[in-house]
Amino acid sequence: MPDTSIGLLEDRTRRNWIRLRTLILLRWVAIVGQLAAITVAHRIYHIQLELGLCYLAVGVSVIGNLIAMFVFPENKRLSETENLLMVLFDLLQLALLLYLTGGLNNPFAMLLLGPVTVAASMMGLRSTLIIGASAIILVTLLAQFHLPLLAQEGFVLRIPDIFRFGTWAAIIIATLFMGAYSRRISSEMQSMNDALAATQLALAREQKLTDLGGVVAAAAHELGTPLATIKLTSAELIDELDDRPDLRDDAALIRDQADRCRDILRDMGRSGKDDLHLRQAPLSAVLAEAADPHKNRGKMVHFEEIAGDGLQQPMILRKPELIHGLRNLIQNAVDFADANVWIESRWSDSRISVRIMDDGRGYPPTLIGRIGDPFVRRRSGVQDTTARPEYEGMGLGLFIAKTLLERTGAALSFANGSNPFHSRGGKNTRRGAVVEVVWPRHKIDARPFGVAPAHGRNERIY
Repeated sequence: MPDTSIGLLEDRTRRNWIRLRTLILLRWVAIVGQLAAITVAHRIYHIQLELGLCYLAVGVSVIGNLIAMFVFPENKRLSETENLLMVLFDLLQLALLLYLTGGLNNPFAMLLLGPVTVAASMMGLRSTLIIGASAIILVTLLAQFHLPLLAQEGFVLRIPDIFRFGTWAAIIIATLFMGAYSRRISSEMQSMNDALAATQLALAREQKLTDLGGVVAAAAHELGTPLATIKLTSAELIDELDDRPDLRDDAALIRDQADRCRDILRDMGRSGKDDLHLRQAPLSAVLAEAADPHKNRGKMVHFEEIAGDGLQQPMILRKPELIHGLRNLIQNAVDFADANVWIESRWSDSRISVRIMDDGRGYPPTLIGRIGDPFVRRRSGVQDTTARPEYEGMGLGLFIAKTLLERTGAALSFANGSNPFHSRGGKNTRRGAVVEVVWPRHKIDARPFGVAPAHGRNERIY
């Protein structure tokens, strides 16, 4: 899973490349709006403009669009650098048009925020900073340098200096705010998409492993008879070929290889077929299966069962997402425990719960409210690289576990067994991280009414 999530992060940039046709369409809309504004200002309000230069500025965008349409294919996607150049071109073209039409005296000066927002939404941090800094520089220059707007009577149309300063300040503040806001929202959406993709891959992997285990179990059962026949026949041939040592050795080799096949199949899967029996198991068996990869990592894993009102242990559905989610939580506990991990299961008529505890440092207090979010990073002022060096900066594993378990109907809560700033107590103390997973019983109970379902007919494997 770590390799998969890293691959998703490395591939994020390319997956966010924007189609050239999308930006061409947006530019056509801007061109139509610019021509409409120039025409209305000149013909209806009789404002004296440098029409030749204004139409030239718009014509540059028209030429750029036509070149992009005829030179590049329709499915062309722009890289980060190409996106930056496209948006920077639009920003400069708009600034030139504003220079020709009054600078910040022109109410359309607020449109300079458009390229900044686009850059923050679809580009990286470096490109966003370049566009934002360019917009601030251009706004500052337009406040001082521009061609005046002249009315039909010849007097200059301008707003008071204090209002022009207010417009400048408003655009600067809006550039910073809108850029930061759009960038933050876009970044969170990308992180969530990547994390959900990683979750789907984890679930698909667990499903494949479950299916493979079933196939192996069925194969072991189906191949048992022919392997026994081969072994019996080879044993008879060995007895009958005492006078032919060369053939007797071949028969002995056949018997040995049959035994080897039997041992391989026994190691690869449990005996019996993968019918509906294997789709349900006692709660303790599922927890043991989830914890099995982490039992021999130098930490003691303790299991405790607490039944409500003398109820029998429930048989639950062996869903791949349930096993993988619990396995991630147990791995997290084993990674950060000092010596012990406790897995406590409880059940009643209405609910089934699993609590996973360890004797480690617990969750960082600054992150306790954000556990379960993807790609959680520690705040720079509270880093403790000695406490959890393996997981510095990323909470993707807990996010995957939380997402998968919630798909089974569970509700998760995270807490610490004790205050990490106080005394840590003695050994074998449940003072570390605590994760509680609670299901309504009917969500995962394989026998909700106490009656085992029909298992159907076993299918032959060909």
